[in-house]
Amino acid sequence: MAIEKIKNQKPLVVAITGASGSIYGLRFVKAVTELGQPITLTLSAAAGLVIKEELGIDVDVRESAPLARLFDANACDLISYYPEHELAAPIASGSYPTRGMVIIPASTSCFAKIANGISDSLIERAAECAVKEGRKLVVVPRETPLSAIHLENLLKLARLGVSVVPAVPAFYSGAQTVDELVDFVIGKVLDQLEIPHSLYRRWTGPEYFLSLQNRSGGGNK
Repeated sequence: MAIEKIKNQKPLVVAITGASGSIYGLRFVKAVTELGQPITLTLSAAAGLVIKEELGIDVDVRESAPLARLFDANACDLISYYPEHELAAPIASGSYPTRGMVIIPASTSCFAKIANGISDSLIERAAECAVKEGRKLVVVPRETPLSAIHLENLLKLARLGVSVVPAVPAFYSGAQTVDELVDFVIGKVLDQLEIPHSLYRRWTGPEYFLSLQNRSGGGNK
């Protein structure tokens, strides 16, 4: 499919905040673009700091420059980028058509602001637009332990129809690497958006464990 035709599709809005787990955000963008889906991306200033700390990638999130340092050329062709301070960006208006929004990872301050109607940045404003327009909004909190304040804010969002997908990988998939654990979370987010994928092995019943044992070449010990 030609790039121009793909870009004419409604984009998925993706925001990466300063919560630990920047690898989830970057891997999600990679997975979505590999599936040929266009993305409108925004990163918070704190996200830039965390990316440098966790992944050793020094990026300036205030300009479009970070794309080339974070993604390959094919992915960049499908991404439109706006810094979080650019409140005149298209995604700051509910009239701009999108297929929804994912905040991955979502910091506690970010989802607290969204839950309480505070739009200090493009990230919160885009999320506000998703909620008011009845579009899909997925938040992926990466925090532990969660306080009563955190839980109350997430409950508010859930009651508004927001999908809360904590960055908690499962182990029944037989994951053997960190990348596979990350992909499990990415797959669960894609499930919320009804985007088909094959990022993790789905539970199929008791025979599932037998297949895992065969995969590892062992049995009960």
